[in-house]
Amino acid sequence: MHRRGLVRAALLAALGAMVLSAARAPAQPEPAAPLVGAVGPVGLTVSDMERSVEFYSKVLTFEKLSDRELAGPEVERMEGVFGARMRVVRMRLGEEELELTEYIAPRGRPRPADSRSNDRWFQHVAIIVSDMDRAYARLRQFKVEHASTGPQTLPAWNKNAGGIKAFYFKDPDGHTLEILSFPPDKGAPRWHRGSTKLFLGIDHTAIVVGDTEASLRFYRDVLGLSVGGESENYGVEQEHLNNVFGARLRITSLHAAAGPSIEFLEYLAPRDGRVFPLDEKANDMMHWQTTLWARDLDAADAAFRKAGAPYVSPGIVAIKGDRLGFDQAELVRDPDGHVMEVVQR
Repeated sequence: MHRRGLVRAALLAALGAMVLSAARAPAQPEPAAPLVGAVGPVGLTVSDMERSVEFYSKVLTFEKLSDRELAGPEVERMEGVFGARMRVVRMRLGEEELELTEYIAPRGRPRPADSRSNDRWFQHVAIIVSDMDRAYARLRQFKVEHASTGPQTLPAWNKNAGGIKAFYFKDPDGHTLEILSFPPDKGAPRWHRGSTKLFLGIDHTAIVVGDTEASLRFYRDVLGLSVGGESENYGVEQEHLNNVFGARLRITSLHAAAGPSIEFLEYLAPRDGRVFPLDEKANDMMHWQTTLWARDLDAADAAFRKAGAPYVSPGIVAIKGDRLGFDQAELVRDPDGHVMEVVQR
């Protein structure tokens, strides 16, 4: 055989061996799916359900979806409140939901009257509005309590937040809420589709964190949420929005495949916000809890235990019937004490 033929034969043999080797090689494992597939609803404890339902429906145009009274040993174990009897009302705005819970028994402690936006227990939901001026006028019409001095427009020099308009206010129990509008170049496309409605839906729930990196290790690395955006906000507008002099915040947004985002608010200054009370209970008026839909609750539970997350419930609790829309759940705390209700059908 000529030399050229020998070389060609050797190449063909080598290629054949490579194809055979590839066919025999084990398939590479697919990347693990995130533990959390969706976020929401966001829950908060209220002291007078009728008053709260009227506020959220009449002022903010939420729609009441369900109204249930719950009690029993599984409810006590899940919420970490002995003797709990709860009235739970689901409210919807757009595609998102709030879950209001009144503890008929036992009643919890009132919200600290001197709570500030940089205290570690701070949490709010951001409600998107189609017109900030009209929305603010409506809130003034109903004499809502201000948390900001007034609506603020974040400055243009802030590339990731410039042009956003926002205002903090309070519900009847002192929970902070936010109305927010995005300029054309920011926010999810659905907030720019055009609507005749004034209040459109919930974009995110924001929580104060002490260390963004520690929170990322929990929400991104353990739960599998994706980082969607970051910014550093400061200046007179931010100070008046949060009503905290000298406020300088590192803001990080994370999201699951569905539901509102979770937004970290780390106060780089001032650093005098108070830590989450170790004895906080679900029936206390400062309580919020964010629902996370787990793809595999057993896997999520194992990940929480490996990460050393503090538990509110003793572990996974089975729920009888379809009283809450899921079959089993557990309550855990993040590195700062914020409560996550992790559920699975």
